[in-house]
Amino acid sequence: MRTSNGCWTCRLRRKKCDEYRPICHACAALDITCHFDQDNKPDWMDSGVKQEEMAEKLKSEIKENARRRRGVRVYAPGQRKSASDASAEERSIPLRDVSMDLDTPVCDVLQATSDIHSNGTEPSPDQTASKPQRACSKIAFERSDTVLLAFYLENLLPFLFPFYRPSLLEGGRAWIFELMISSPVVRQATLCQSSYFFSLARGTTNHEAVWNEVLSQTTDALGVLRHALQVIEGSGVGEHLHGAVRIMASIMQMQRFEIAVLSFQNWQNHLNASLALFEQLLHSIDDSEDHMSLFEAIMSRLGPSSSSWSWFSRNGHIPSAEQAAFHFSSTLVIFDDIIASTALREQPKLLEYHQSLLGSSEDGNEPLVNLDAVVGLKSEILLHIGAISALEAWKQRCKAAGNLDVVELVHRATVIKESLLADLMWLETNPKTHSRGTASFLDVFPPSPDHISLVSRVWAHAALMYLSIVVSGWQPASGDVRYHVSQIVDLLKLQASPALLRTMVWPFCVAGCLAEPAQEACFRRMVRVLQPASIFGTLHKALEIMENVWRVRDKDTPHRDLAMCFRLQEEVVLLV
Repeated sequence: MRTSNGCWTCRLRRKKCDEYRPICHACAALDITCHFDQDNKPDWMDSGVKQEEMAEKLKSEIKENARRRRGVRVYAPGQRKSASDASAEERSIPLRDVSMDLDTPVCDVLQATSDIHSNGTEPSPDQTASKPQRACSKIAFERSDTVLLAFYLENLLPFLFPFYRPSLLEGGRAWIFELMISSPVVRQATLCQSSYFFSLARGTTNHEAVWNEVLSQTTDALGVLRHALQVIEGSGVGEHLHGAVRIMASIMQMQRFEIAVLSFQNWQNHLNASLALFEQLLHSIDDSEDHMSLFEAIMSRLGPSSSSWSWFSRNGHIPSAEQAAFHFSSTLVIFDDIIASTALREQPKLLEYHQSLLGSSEDGNEPLVNLDAVVGLKSEILLHIGAISALEAWKQRCKAAGNLDVVELVHRATVIKESLLADLMWLETNPKTHSRGTASFLDVFPPSPDHISLVSRVWAHAALMYLSIVVSGWQPASGDVRYHVSQIVDLLKLQASPALLRTMVWPFCVAGCLAEPAQEACFRRMVRVLQPASIFGTLHKALEIMENVWRVRDKDTPHRDLAMCFRLQEEVVLLV
């Protein structure tokens, strides 16, 4: 709901203003002037010619900034540059000429991607010549494929995304089944995950055979992705909208799978490729700065044709497979982008889209990208983490330029903190009861609002600690930090299933790194009960990060931050 205290820029653009001062997030994301002088109405707000001229000027400025800013940051393995290490030209590949550049930002990323657990070594010429060709021609189903795909739908997907329970009246998870049948790209990415987890579920002892199969499936999947990108590169994303959505969904599947098996070599490449496709998709129709309208326009174009629309359409809207895939994958792309920014000390690449896609609409409807329906986290909390990450990036830029204004830093942080505390208070005043139950490692629990409340509160406490680190540095002995760590520990004891911890890896690790010595045993116990370790790999990696921090607890480390913690042996860990 717009208020009379919003900045004049947002009022002119008829946009919701968050009233952050001196620069609101909407204006900051678009890199335009934020007019916030409430006492002096600008001359151009005359409800006449000047106002219309200013509105047109702003539209042109926003479009020009979008063209300059929109790009994909892609580095081959071993070339991980920070934003400060590269020029704008090195960091960005223009997305306007989609038909020419599609294979550069996306397909070349996949070409540069090494096999998992291959230590970055290139495959032999024989392998590169044979594997992708075999993958591209492998369209028909095999008996083993049907078993693995059924395993994915019935067991693995509910385990990986326990909160993702779309209503059957809205099609449920049928879109995944449809894409696995009709799309070799999606099917091959799915088979990668299924073959690995199915082997673990069967208790296979021949680990070498398992890994050989995993590597084979991964090579096949990358080959199919490369081939699919080559097919659509000639005419651009706009001409192959449905195919581009399937590719983006498959890349995110590959990323999540490699992280699950603790291979962190390629996640930046995969995420950059997904970010590139996401932006190309949004702007394949129009170059408008109204991201909400762009998202809705893409969803509309991905809708089913009348010829394929079933009898369900007479009783309610059933999204097409590509609509559901775009919404699901967009959620993961935005989520991973924000968490990655905390490990890279960079502003989220999609910051300009956050308020439009994650914020509640003015009429009180759910946000377009509904996080809690996919990952069990309230969108408002992730918005705050994105804002904190952007604040940290701003702080780093100012320090590098030698002009950091501490008063301004504290002011910006205070605005975020007050809003975050208000959201946390709302969550705490709407408590839910929690039930306990025993479960195997692939047990599916019925998610409910109490789980979402618990998960969101854990994330909110971790976000407040992250903000404290950005403003005041690493201070585990701080009273506020100790309070938030204790709150997270107490909340985690209420979780209905130990497996629920998989949805809170990032806040769990933040709390563990800042825990007191007496709390270390508690964090170890929470992880060690999650067996086999190969199923809960990211949580065991989080414990490894904590142990590293605890070992140097007494050493003077004034510059320690979360990004430093998330780097293990020159490898940046993405905790999703």
